[in-house]
Amino acid sequence: MMAPSQLSLVPSFVIMAEFGWVGSFKALIIPGMVNAFGIFWIRQYAQESIPDELLDAGRIDGCGFFRLYWNVSLPILRPALSFLGAFTFIGVWNDYLWPLIVLTDSSKFTLQVALASLNGIYQTDYSMVIAGTLMAVIPLIVLFLFVSRQFISDIAAGAVKN
Repeated sequence: MMAPSQLSLVPSFVIMAEFGWVGSFKALIIPGMVNAFGIFWIRQYAQESIPDELLDAGRIDGCGFFRLYWNVSLPILRPALSFLGAFTFIGVWNDYLWPLIVLTDSSKFTLQVALASLNGIYQTDYSMVIAGTLMAVIPLIVLFLFVSRQFISDIAAGAVKN
């Protein structure tokens, strides 16, 4: 996490080439799903928010590992998971460099790479750039509307508990 992400571009590209994923959307989706920040965030959040007594009570009640996870831990982790999902989606959605390197076919370019290609050397069609920018922002607004409801309900629940 301390090294810049640009340092891992060449090894990541080599791995994607060995998997045969260069030029496909798998090279964008699968590596973007998990990152070191997400693992650290969820681990720290779980350590601080899930009391050991609650897990012990679930074990005494006869919960197995998966039921303990599904019925006890997951509802407590829901705010952290919604934040992590939104944070990861925004980071992957706005990424420019990795799709530019991995995708070889111009028909598969992401919206950010296609927007950059609209800037010409001698002239730029600003109406196309603005329309493309609006298309790039709409999924982020929809994501905010869904995730904000989760944040607001959890903030309200925390205010009542304290």
